[in-house]
Amino acid sequence: MTQEMPGPWAQHELIANYLRARILNGTYPAGSAIPSVRELRAQFNAAPQTLNNATSILATEGLVRSERGRGVMVLPHQLHMLTPAASKDPVEPGTPFSWLTNAEDEGLAARIEILKVETVQPPADVRAAFGDDTDAVARTQLLFLDDRPVELVTGYYPAGIAAGTALEKPKRIRGGTPRLLTDLGYAPVRCVDDVTAALPVAEQVRHLRMVTREPILRTLRTVFEAGGRVVEVLEVVKPGTRAGSRYRY
Repeated sequence: MTQEMPGPWAQHELIANYLRARILNGTYPAGSAIPSVRELRAQFNAAPQTLNNATSILATEGLVRSERGRGVMVLPHQLHMLTPAASKDPVEPGTPFSWLTNAEDEGLAARIEILKVETVQPPADVRAAFGDDTDAVARTQLLFLDDRPVELVTGYYPAGIAAGTALEKPKRIRGGTPRLLTDLGYAPVRCVDDVTAALPVAEQVRHLRMVTREPILRTLRTVFEAGGRVVEVLEVVKPGTRAGSRYRY
């Protein structure tokens, strides 16, 4: 039974999306072959060049490799499921940020690169979260797991809180911002996450090393202290096929 190709996507892109989804959910595990050209032609009514274009996308993403006599084989890969709640609470003074130690506990090499720190007028949704139009200090960081960028994070902090603190400096903060905010008297106690999917802009494509067309997962996290004041707003962007978020209820 052939499948109709809907919408504005090119046929080879939709076939790549179909195969990618089944690779990422384990239907085609590492070491196995994806369906043969004959099977895919029958399923999608696609020309051989269209199928070749589809598998080329997956090869560029590092998901498959063509092997003579075996077909197109699925390579080892990992979709990183990140747990936001694990990084919310402040760590003990003098200890590393929990995002780093949690990753290392899972056998992953984690690191954080500071891209820029500047005073800005935040985007409208961030200003709405703060409840005013004042400037904020914006800290943009790139988070890596096993040398692959998995999150592009911009944290916004009210200028009145950030003034004269490490938040204004282009350096990593020992223990992360939850520890620093706690030391400043603004301990985070509650977060609200708004999660949406979007298409990436150029800066996100460049920093996250996105080599094919894929969506991003955008989280706008509003962080409150005990008195109800918003002390931090985070924009967290992940490549849609490289990392996800895990929430526990």
